[in-house]
Amino acid sequence: MNPTVHLAPMAGITDQVFRRLCFENGCDWATTEMVSAQGFLTAPPDRNAYRFLLARYADEGSLGVQIFGADPLYMAQAAERLTGLGLFDRIDINMGCPAQKVVGGQSGSALMKDPDLAARIVEQVKKSTVLPVTVKMRLGWDAEHVNAVPFARLMEQAGADGLTVHGRTRAQQYAGKADWQKIAQVKQAVRIPVIANGDIVDGPSALQALQITGCDGVAVGRGALGRPWVFAEIQAALAGRPYTPPPYSHIVDTAMRHAREMAAWKGERSALLEMRKHFTWYTFGRRGAAQVRIRINQADSFDEVEALLRSLAQNSPR
Repeated sequence: MNPTVHLAPMAGITDQVFRRLCFENGCDWATTEMVSAQGFLTAPPDRNAYRFLLARYADEGSLGVQIFGADPLYMAQAAERLTGLGLFDRIDINMGCPAQKVVGGQSGSALMKDPDLAARIVEQVKKSTVLPVTVKMRLGWDAEHVNAVPFARLMEQAGADGLTVHGRTRAQQYAGKADWQKIAQVKQAVRIPVIANGDIVDGPSALQALQITGCDGVAVGRGALGRPWVFAEIQAALAGRPYTPPPYSHIVDTAMRHAREMAAWKGERSALLEMRKHFTWYTFGRRGAAQVRIRINQADSFDEVEALLRSLAQNSPR
């Protein structure tokens, strides 16, 4: 079976507009931004935050919904209700997020410090849904508590159908290098599919990660920021085909399509604010981009933004 290429969930990033761009470029699977189980269950039905988090286009590919929380009952109830929406192909449980506001509630990567609770969550979620249940995890809490192998085995025993392993500890956040050798140990320890995550940013890194880990696929997170075509590059590498990066004109076309689809969904004012970070990523590494980004952040319309982006066309990358 050929390795699969996934878009890793990223808060504030992996909404339906960005996912669609990634799917069109060769992404096999994607996962929503993480959804608080308790928040989802208790929020008013018309709460915009959850309406936006759970929105998906009909033409997207295989999509999982990621939930987080520390209460097995809430997690199971949320999984059951999300399954009933008929929008998703799997339930993914976040046990990897390092953000303080998440781990402060004993969720995300804090669950790696309490494997028994993590296993109860998986067991209860598994009972509540007919969908596959997967787990996103890290190597452990910190360098002194790297427990990925026994943790992964416990998740498998609890009923998890697959794992995505980020090759860093919670203490590392996103610093240092991802340890693909430790992901390989997880892959060797379990029988369920394992997806490698961390520092996979292009075709060569994807091939190297697969060779070292022996995993069933790779998940791309930060490597896709401003570069949804990274999936086309990785798919070309997996197929042994040459790959040519897109010209700057295509980058601007993609950025503006991204922006205008966001505006059609959320309104231009909200989209202008949300797209600022994306414009930073789309122009990363281009000469003069820092000065242009300052003006983009002051722009009142996407027409003005597009003119600013295209003004960089004559500038070569650094």
